[in-house]
Amino acid sequence: MTLPPADSELGKLMANLPRPGRLEWIGLRPRRDVPMDEVEHALAQAGAGLVGDRYTGGSGKRGITLIQAEHLPAIAALSGHDAVAPATLRRNLVVSGLPLIALKGRRFRIGEVLLEGTDECDPCSRMEAALGPGGFNAMRGHGGLCARILEGGTIRRGDPVVAIAD
Repeated sequence: MTLPPADSELGKLMANLPRPGRLEWIGLRPRRDVPMDEVEHALAQAGAGLVGDRYTGGSGKRGITLIQAEHLPAIAALSGHDAVAPATLRRNLVVSGLPLIALKGRRFRIGEVLLEGTDECDPCSRMEAALGPGGFNAMRGHGGLCARILEGGTIRRGDPVVAIAD
């Protein structure tokens, strides 16, 4: 994604985030079609993914997936549930406090790890089974963000999520 020039009016608006975010939850998908493992910390490998996650060693564009905590109640409501557990949605990280979409095409840190938002993380057909009929559509627009890991390290629940100034 090409961002507008940093000195343009739109560029200034897009770079202005109200506050840092916070990492609320971490999950690893050891294999396809198995429950996620909730962990307190994970090792992020540059150009790959999280150690123990099935996407480690992939293209790097989808090295890690994130979803916004504030979207979980919306997804639950739209799919007819009282609540939705993060593991049900199969994203690696749940963050709160800042709009994830603002990190698309930008670099950001979670703790010591440097990431770059690459693309929106669209829902997959498995959401029908996970959330019931209409689950795919309930997640549309709320699926989160894919990111590549530029500098690895350990991420921990509670770490700050901070956009890097251009």
